[in-house]
Amino acid sequence: MVLKAFFPTCCASADSGLLVGRWVPEQSSAVVLAVVHFPFIPIQVKELLAQVQQASQVGVTVLGTWCHRRQEPEESLGHFLEGLGAIFSHKPWFQLCRERGSKSWSCKATHWQGPASPAASGEDQVMLIFYDQRKVLLSQLHPPTALPNRQAGDTTASAGGLAAVFDTVARSEALFQSDRFDEGPVRLSHWQSEGMEASILVELAKWAAGPVCLFLACLLSLISAASACRVFKLWPLSFIWSKLSTCEQLRHRLEQLTLIFSTQKAESPAQLMRKANMLVSVLLDVALGLMLLSWLHRKDLIGQLADALIPVADHVAEELQHLLQWLMGAPAGLKMNRALDQVLGRFFLYHIHLWISYIHLMSPFIERILWHVGLSACLGLTVALSILSDIIALLTFHIYCFYVYGARLYCLKIHGLSSLWRLFRGKKWNVLRQRVDSCSYDLDQLFIGTLLFTILVFLLPTTALYYLVFTLLRLLVVAVQGLIHLLVDLINSLPLYSLGLRLCRPYRLAAGVKFRVLEHETGRPLRLLMQINPLPYSRVVHTYRLPTCGCHPKHSWGSLCRKLFFGELIYPWRQRGNKQD
Repeated sequence: MVLKAFFPTCCASADSGLLVGRWVPEQSSAVVLAVVHFPFIPIQVKELLAQVQQASQVGVTVLGTWCHRRQEPEESLGHFLEGLGAIFSHKPWFQLCRERGSKSWSCKATHWQGPASPAASGEDQVMLIFYDQRKVLLSQLHPPTALPNRQAGDTTASAGGLAAVFDTVARSEALFQSDRFDEGPVRLSHWQSEGMEASILVELAKWAAGPVCLFLACLLSLISAASACRVFKLWPLSFIWSKLSTCEQLRHRLEQLTLIFSTQKAESPAQLMRKANMLVSVLLDVALGLMLLSWLHRKDLIGQLADALIPVADHVAEELQHLLQWLMGAPAGLKMNRALDQVLGRFFLYHIHLWISYIHLMSPFIERILWHVGLSACLGLTVALSILSDIIALLTFHIYCFYVYGARLYCLKIHGLSSLWRLFRGKKWNVLRQRVDSCSYDLDQLFIGTLLFTILVFLLPTTALYYLVFTLLRLLVVAVQGLIHLLVDLINSLPLYSLGLRLCRPYRLAAGVKFRVLEHETGRPLRLLMQINPLPYSRVVHTYRLPTCGCHPKHSWGSLCRKLFFGELIYPWRQRGNKQD
């Protein structure tokens, strides 16, 4: 039978002693965690293992002996190591030895038949696998395995395969907290973090972060309670707040800050990684916003933008007037209905006149409004971009009105023509059963239906042309707003902390392992080196991607074309339910 022994590389030069670790019977493997050095008292070793088991809920036990022959070994050392099997009984009993002055290793596993008769034993072949204890301890295997609560004496594996190794090392962190240079009753060799000054600074930061997080959590809870007041749930305010991108982004940012400064401890590494990604995302967002704000103030771009806004609005209005005058004539040589064309053209020209009057009325306050909007960049670049999207929506409100008028008129004619077409075929739409049924019509109904159908058919080209032109203008505005929302969602959802870990410390996010052969000689145990395969960048983004506000719909190309063909309105926000306007 071939047994696998996972041995930490940091213990390869340790002094002789006992192998402490966990036995995984399902995998026929042993995970060595530390080496207990001579001299020691067996009762003190058992007390240490009991404390580690109680703290980590991992069945840590003595697996065997470790012999590093740096000098000539004494004659009685072999008998002494064999006698330890009677004190710390374990099946199988591993015996690892490294020869002096060479790279040769010897490893064997013995099944003792009884403590009093060590001669009667059976040996198994052992495959020695070296692993970096620090990297395995700090890494997280993907997909993450569930860690059930285990009793102190339980030695069964909580996960199959290599996940059992990662699980054992991660849950045995209490064993690695003891310093190897401490003068205690039991002296161990294992991976020990260096740089005690850094750990002291981390502890001081934790003590200072507690009151700060508590204060910010209380402040954020007050803000959440104020935003949930009944006054803001009235119809005009609730409707406006649900349609403005700025309000959605502020609500999303408030939820993120509430989760970041929560005093509850993260229950899993995934929650901790999510908090870290949110914190880095918020810090980067604020940093980009401050850079934008300093650039706007240094170049005085806000004043220049305010001075250029009125001429640009006049130029856009003039171009729209030229467009409407072109539609009121013979656009592209098309024959239009003269009366309907004049009515629609004058109607839209009047709306442009009202809009230009409103812009000139607001011109004295535009610079002050833009300065306050620029100051909002200190809350983050995403807030500034959301305000920019709302400003674009307000400045192009007349184009939205044109689109709504044209779409409603076009949709009315399309539905009218479809209903009258069913009348000619002797059918009707059953509203109660939501289906098309047969129906018999008299002569007067057929005459009136024919007359209305003829009128709608001859008026449809004029209406369709206005609808097509204003729909293209509306889609242009929606495309600009969509690019802004994509940038906002990218900043909100990109897991920057996880990507930084993948770039700087790829072993922290493990997708699996690979093995490299170190020694494969006849009569010697097979020695392998376990190396961690990092998680690909695409999987890092997919696994740790942060949720966004989700207030914008994602239309498929088929549904978008269907809406455009039938004249259904395309809103830049998500509609509740399945109701279509």
